[in-house]
Amino acid sequence: MPVRDSYPDGAPCWVDLTTGDPLGAQDFYGPIMGWEFEELGPRYDGYTMCLLDGRPAAGLLPPPAGAERLPAAWNVYLAAGELSAVYERVTRAGGTAVLGPHEIPGAGRLAFAFDPGGTPFGLWQSAGHLGAGVYGEPGAMCWHELTTADPAPADAFYAELFPYLQKQVGDGRSFDYTAWSVPGSDGLPVCGRYRAAVPQPYWSTYLAVPEADHAAEQVAGLGGRVLREPFDSPYGRLVPCTDPSGARVTFCQLP
Repeated sequence: MPVRDSYPDGAPCWVDLTTGDPLGAQDFYGPIMGWEFEELGPRYDGYTMCLLDGRPAAGLLPPPAGAERLPAAWNVYLAAGELSAVYERVTRAGGTAVLGPHEIPGAGRLAFAFDPGGTPFGLWQSAGHLGAGVYGEPGAMCWHELTTADPAPADAFYAELFPYLQKQVGDGRSFDYTAWSVPGSDGLPVCGRYRAAVPQPYWSTYLAVPEADHAAEQVAGLGGRVLREPFDSPYGRLVPCTDPSGARVTFCQLP
């Protein structure tokens, strides 16, 4: 099992799903991901841990009070050892600071912000809760990418927050995709940025499954929607979907 005990600054370290139906999310993701669930109760505002063999893999949370109509979505958190310093750079780099830094007792500090294109993302400084304790295996998150129609401001913004090395892996025209690595990642990409004609940019969460085709069948049977039939890529067999609450997620059978 690829157990994680640290994340370098700038690497996606945690994901959670904001949904008005956390119990429905358990019914959907549990069979597909092999997760068990631990509800943390009122002290943590109804937060639920998704566990893989007892290790934290992701989280579920209801929308905050007054924002019950917030669309369901997976939230991506970037590791930040000095969260306050990174958060201060958000506005200087052209983004919008939204929330934080906020203390989570016994776990760490979080903040939320929008990048210049309006994409929400989180920052996480560990102090007890590292983030995902597993990565890159069935039942765990395995990749994250920013999809945007306007890549230049996004590339510049995130490079101001973290020392990303942003390497073009396409031709930059018909296929514009940059892979981002950081010091401490041994030169391996930790996330990516993809240019596509989308009306609103977003961070994507990829979750690893044993078999993509079986996951697609489960999605349909559990009330989700398969956006594209399973297809092969150099990095695995992919199934872009939405869950029953409408949150976008891609299931991936790793190569």
